[in-house]
Amino acid sequence: MENPELQHKIISVARKNPQSDSVPYAFEKRIMACLTASKALDSWALWNRYFSRAAVCSVILVVGLGLGARFIPEEASATNTATASLSQEVEQTLFAAVESQNPEQEIP
Repeated sequence: MENPELQHKIISVARKNPQSDSVPYAFEKRIMACLTASKALDSWALWNRYFSRAAVCSVILVVGLGLGARFIPEEASATNTATASLSQEVEQTLFAAVESQNPEQEIP
């Protein structure tokens, strides 16, 4: 059914119904209540909703990675026995960043 055809059918049905001068009881009050009940879009609420979802996903990811690092043996996870463990690599990377910012200070 085409859109103009549907429009003509709806108009013909509406013309067959007689018009009434009566308005339902408290019609204007119901309309005004609906207008005042609709709240403005709160952008902070949207940001809060998305950040809370992201926080939950991040916590789940961190817990999963922590459990994986805890229960996977180092021999199975290391591809080369000569390489340092993950904690040593992270420590060296962090200290390298600090040393490059403060070259005169020695880190214990």
